[in-house]
Amino acid sequence: MSFRFSPHRRTGLAAVAVAVLAGVATAAPAVADSPAPLRLTLPHPSGDQAIGTHSMHLVDESRTDPWTSEGPRELMVSVTYPARKTGGLTRAPHMLPGAAADFDKHSAPDSLGINPGIIDWAGTRAHSWQGAPVKGSGKRPVLVFSSGFALPRAFGTVLVEELASRGYVVVSVDHTYEAGQVEFPDGRVERTKAKQDDMEDIVKSFDTRVADMKFVLDTITDLGEGKNPDRGGRAIPEGLSGALDTSRIGMLGFSLGGAAAGQVALDDKRVDAGVDLDGMFFGTVAKKGLAKPFLIMGADTESDATWKEFRKNHRGWNRELRLTGATHGSFSDFQALFPQIARKLGLNVPDAVGTVDPKRSIAAQGTYVGAFFDLHLKNKPTRLFDGPSRKYPEVRHIR
Repeated sequence: MSFRFSPHRRTGLAAVAVAVLAGVATAAPAVADSPAPLRLTLPHPSGDQAIGTHSMHLVDESRTDPWTSEGPRELMVSVTYPARKTGGLTRAPHMLPGAAADFDKHSAPDSLGINPGIIDWAGTRAHSWQGAPVKGSGKRPVLVFSSGFALPRAFGTVLVEELASRGYVVVSVDHTYEAGQVEFPDGRVERTKAKQDDMEDIVKSFDTRVADMKFVLDTITDLGEGKNPDRGGRAIPEGLSGALDTSRIGMLGFSLGGAAAGQVALDDKRVDAGVDLDGMFFGTVAKKGLAKPFLIMGADTESDATWKEFRKNHRGWNRELRLTGATHGSFSDFQALFPQIARKLGLNVPDAVGTVDPKRSIAAQGTYVGAFFDLHLKNKPTRLFDGPSRKYPEVRHIR
């Protein structure tokens, strides 16, 4: 598996594979062993609500898995939500132990040039509490998040937790056999089968993601009706079923996940609004356009040709924002993690996550994405999208 960042968005069919890949720069050689593994930290979300999380093993019996052609399609998802109390509970790991071990053995050497044992990938903790009861008795808008091509759902944790701390229920999806590694409740870890330099595999991944996300919408409906969609029947946190407002649903994603979010917003009437974080569009959404609110937030590059086509054909509220100093990787958890790794190992930060200050980048993304969904799913007015902001001067509005 090879995650790559590009200093600018490339165009042309031969370069599409590069443009949609998520990860970190591969220029650095493998780093020598360190006596003590580095433990990484994630920034605390800015919202005023504590966060709970619950993972579910989903099985789509209506589909044969396209990557194996054997058996039904299996997914792992995490549901992250505002929590009522967290006393006596355990903070969730950023990556499950089996997935972290596989990442350390395969992805870190191949993608980051970091030998196994240098980083304690299993030691990083999220800010959500496993199995916490849901806060309040009212229903909350639901968001579905899809990460970048070949990137596990764990690497969207910073934004997911930020949105949950602001009052949303967020379902993040692992796309099995495309994500680098997916760990299931029995400890089984399924590795990627998708080739990142193969355009057919990228298109296959996109089509599979769209189907995955529509299936996840089905399971959200089931969960909201009091059913338990988990294959193993693991207990659902107290209050979760009653917290889902399936009449207010947003889609968002990074890179290929953002492209899939746009396509699902077009295809599925259950979706009310969508966000694409630095992903060029695939499918038919750019050509057909949308009549639903949609936000594009991208790196410090020229507008992608598919974005221009999408906005030309859009028939509703839409904005395109650019984050000055950001690269493609700035829209993943590597914005927070890679500077920590670079300080320890002497790697090149700008190649991976740009020159934007990590704290400013993370704050801007959370604020603008949160404000977008607040506006369109909660009817909360905002002036952020009227034009440049003194508070966030690094965010540029593209007309």
